[in-house]
Amino acid sequence: MSDLILTKTRLFEGVWEGQLTYEGEGNYQPEIEVTHLEKPIDGVEVIQQKSPGNWVVRVPIPANVITDGVQTFLIRDKRADMTLDSFTLMSGDALGYDIRAEMALLREELDMLKRAFRRHCLETM
Repeated sequence: MSDLILTKTRLFEGVWEGQLTYEGEGNYQPEIEVTHLEKPIDGVEVIQQKSPGNWVVRVPIPANVITDGVQTFLIRDKRADMTLDSFTLMSGDALGYDIRAEMALLREELDMLKRAFRRHCLETM
């Protein structure tokens, strides 16, 4: 188990933010790297908080990586050589198809439940 814990706090105005906590011994300084398609993202900030072992991690999402489909970002600590977390952006036509397919399935299930309920009401009268 890792002594580093990264917890997402928000995604706002194109910046992913999280709280990084170190629960181990000593004065650990993380070396955070964020990648998209194995390429590093520039502008990542790791801001030390007042209490030791606490940082705010800020990841600006570059406009040039936002495209149709699913985009996954990995957040790693290079010193510990481990993945701390990841986040995913979904957009475009691929997402719309998924939502339309799910809505169609939900409508079919709702219609089936309505028919079964009506049949039940008629049989119990």
